Amino acid sequence: MDLLRISTAGSVDDGKSTLIGRLLYDTNALTKEQEALIEKKTAEKGLSDFDFSVITDGLIAEREQGITIDVAHIYFSTNSRKFIIADSPGHLEYTRNMVTGASNAEVSIILIDARKGLLEQSYRHFFISQLLRLHTVVFCINKMDLVDYDEDIFLKIAADVQRMTNSFEHSNPNIQIIPISSLKGDNVVNSSNNTPWYHGNTLNEVLHEIQTEKESITTFRMDVQNVFHVQNQEFTDYRGYSGRIASGTVKLGDELTVYPSGKTARVTEIRKDIKTLEEARAGQSVSVSLNTEIDVSRGDLLTKTNEKQPIIDKNIHAKLVWLDEQEASVRGKFLLQAGSKTVQVRLDEIKSIIPPENPTNLVEASSLKLNDIANTRLKLARSIFLDSYSDIKQNGAFILINPQTNNTCAVGFVE
Repeated sequence: MDLLRISTAGSVDDGKSTLIGRLLYDTNALTKEQEALIEKKTAEKGLSDFDFSVITDGLIAEREQGITIDVAHIYFSTNSRKFIIADSPGHLEYTRNMVTGASNAEVSIILIDARKGLLEQSYRHFFISQLLRLHTVVFCINKMDLVDYDEDIFLKIAADVQRMTNSFEHSNPNIQIIPISSLKGDNVVNSSNNTPWYHGNTLNEVLHEIQTEKESITTFRMDVQNVFHVQNQEFTDYRGYSGRIASGTVKLGDELTVYPSGKTARVTEIRKDIKTLEEARAGQSVSVSLNTEIDVSRGDLLTKTNEKQPIIDKNIHAKLVWLDEQEASVRGKFLLQAGSKTVQVRLDEIKSIIPPENPTNLVEASSLKLNDIANTRLKLARSIFLDSYSDIKQNGAFILINPQTNNTCAVGFVE
């Protein structure tokens, strides 16, 4: 059964939590206990419609404030598909959580309040979805019941959405725009008689028709996480290099190049637990043995010799999303971590800040503040062999860590 990873985003009070609760309720994915909780909270608040938001607003602090302040992950399945939904906060100051929630997603659902239209957060959320190269973005124009299901209002917002998406030069996602009411259930799972002018699919139908992102990157990349040297009755002088395959495939006889040494060797065995394999592919954690004893350590990168090689440079151009409340200035020093690779790095240049509401209107800056998205140049103490994020996502993203506080202060994407 296919698994679809979804990220939800929108401005505060746009109804993300209610939408997720409605989706689960109408697809019969809730437990009896969750249904009882909904009924209890609805009665306590004296509401006429079910309060579905209690399903995702699980933290006491969230319920007291009436807002979602962290990323909630919801797991559910139907007869034909499994889903993982990352429900991200709506407030501007929690944009960093949206990046976290969307980092592993394939699809983004962006909610827009029909009464308000596009807001700054709408632009920011779409920009981040494209920064992360999500292949499908579903815009749900929510709260149509509060504008009397007015077709003209929907068409105006849909036109604004199209103008926004068309303004992204390098963006080519699958765009869906649906008029819904998450509170009333219109066009979430069941088609609505209140929108006879809408002839498209419901949200549930769209999510079930989306083709999951199959492994499209054939270039082999594997970070070495451990080196095993075993000597016992079962294994004689066994040496294996273990890790999770980030992209591509590897099979017996393939010639690999090891970075940073640049030395080559051929694969003589691929082992997963106690089983030996002829071939292994992206997502699998395996141990690889080579026909020549060469120096391989944790943090090294295995590639296929006959394929495109990674970037070999101590200067990296990258987009950064700043996640820390402590500002960053030029020449600030951090730790860059990508997979099992870690290296000291210096922020050499802030080329420009990118305003998500107008990505072409670049702004000069001397420092990075919380939620800033910037074009930067980083100076590494040594090369750690990354790829452009647009080429190989799995080996093109990294985080920056403040060495004094150990806080994760930025997520980066190699240009």
